[in-house]
Amino acid sequence: MRRASLAVFTLLMATACGPSADDATETEWTPTLTLTLQESGTDALLQAISFGDGGVIWASGHQATWVRSVDRGETWTAGTVEGAEGLQFRDVQAFGGFGAYLMSSGNGDLSRIYRTDDRGQSWTLQYTAYDPGAFIDCMDFWSEDRGLVYGDAVDGVPFILSTEDGGATWGRVPAERLPVALQGEGGFAASGTCLVTGDDGRAWIATGNGERARVLSTLDYGVTWTATDVPVPGGTSAGLTTVQMNRESHGIAMGGIIGQDSVRTDNMVTTLDGGATWQLAAAPSIDGPVYGAALVDFGPESHILAVGPRGLSWSTDFAETWVTVDTLSYWAVAHTGAEDGWAVGPGGRIAHLAIGGRASEVPSGS
Repeated sequence: MRRASLAVFTLLMATACGPSADDATETEWTPTLTLTLQESGTDALLQAISFGDGGVIWASGHQATWVRSVDRGETWTAGTVEGAEGLQFRDVQAFGGFGAYLMSSGNGDLSRIYRTDDRGQSWTLQYTAYDPGAFIDCMDFWSEDRGLVYGDAVDGVPFILSTEDGGATWGRVPAERLPVALQGEGGFAASGTCLVTGDDGRAWIATGNGERARVLSTLDYGVTWTATDVPVPGGTSAGLTTVQMNRESHGIAMGGIIGQDSVRTDNMVTTLDGGATWQLAAAPSIDGPVYGAALVDFGPESHILAVGPRGLSWSTDFAETWVTVDTLSYWAVAHTGAEDGWAVGPGGRIAHLAIGGRASEVPSGS
């Protein structure tokens, strides 16, 4: 593993107070984030990342590429899917220690879903979108067998697929169970995080390219859906790219204007009620759009990692303040929820992100 570009960042946060034997003291929590670039074994653009069991990690990207680690990112093995040459695998979903789904994006039959159960030695083509207007953007699963795929609207209807049998069959959610799509509305196939599943059959989809940015949500494993407007700029090539939710129903959604990498916009919203309402929050410190994000419950506050073409930004206080960690381009980021995360991007880039922290007693008021 190449350990170039090692960077350590710290932020201070007072979290608790209490008396000592002599003077009043307070506990000061110091979050840290260490970024280490790793060797992926490929120079393909990597766009998505997912965690399996026992330290297994998968990432996916262009040129029909996947990469896999079985030792928590210490080493990586790269491969391609036979017969899928030229496809762009813009999302990946790991399950167990051996299995994964790959999702490619593109017009019509370039949008496909593959599955492996043997560490990538062989792949089964499960789904091909034969409608020339179809373009799938992201996927997520509640379990190995049950999951969803989201794509750009077709004929005024949001394009949502569901499976309950491990991808052996995929069916489109009927129009009568969905809100009407806005003109041009769809997803941005940037990081595989425009769709996220949650507990008890819940799921959320971040939309873009419509007149308004919206979050679609379900309470019943994708059987029925509702839409909620989100206060970030909409329009062509604008809106939301990524959504994340934790078990306390606290969530984030981000985006921006795709292709305008030097422009900063109001591209960050939060929710405290599971997506029923969304509020503007401080935007990440990097310019341009956010492609992917991770919401991490670590220490006394929720951390947020946001990535895009202008770098990686980190918040330790649920989007009140941000610090820029790296200015290299990244497309996706994911975190285990403990200490380890990874970000991926162009040229086979993989960076390990270790979130830590320490508590220390300091005199009260210092």
